[in-house]
Amino acid sequence: MEKIKIIIADDHPLIRQGICKVLELDKDLLVVAEVSNGIDLLEKMAEFAADIILLDINMPGENGIELTKKIKEKYSKVKIIILTIHDDEDYIFEAYKAGASGYILKDVDPDELIRAVKTVYTGIPYIHPSISEKVLNVVSRRREEENSLSSPCRLLSERELEVLSLLASGLSNKEIASQLFISEKTVKNHVSNILKKLGVKDRTQAAVLAIKEGIV
Repeated sequence: MEKIKIIIADDHPLIRQGICKVLELDKDLLVVAEVSNGIDLLEKMAEFAADIILLDINMPGENGIELTKKIKEKYSKVKIIILTIHDDEDYIFEAYKAGASGYILKDVDPDELIRAVKTVYTGIPYIHPSISEKVLNVVSRRREEENSLSSPCRLLSERELEVLSLLASGLSNKEIASQLFISEKTVKNHVSNILKKLGVKDRTQAAVLAIKEGIV
């Protein structure tokens, strides 16, 4: 089996050396370069056909997320594992969004680090066990946010949402006007705008959509 070629990118020499010693204990792994900043990393990428980059998220100059984007644009087959002290959800999400294949913490066990490298090399994403639940939570939350942004209800103003909620609850224009302390004519105008923005034909369709989107 050909050795898995790795570049370690971290601005702390002791961390780089420690990671290098751990990885080279495994006969299948080969560290081809160590760098301390993004400029050197991009130069080494051009020099060595690396398979894996272990990348610190807090690199001098461009951070690890920006470097991940840049590397994946030019070297799409290279796998990037973010190595960091951060277990913040936003860091995790942005790393994977940028194209990272793995996310592990710097206090990782040596065997776990080797396992992460080999797993990512095969094309399977790797998440540090202690933050796997956070990853699932952030992905779920972001999906909900994306769904809410795609809903036509996002086009409605705050007042129109209030009118739609009352409309879907079965109130007449007169009752809505009374509850919101506005004229019945104003309610009619709001209803007309709501139907137009939602792309529906009548109050019933608007009510069904409101219920579906959880407005009621």
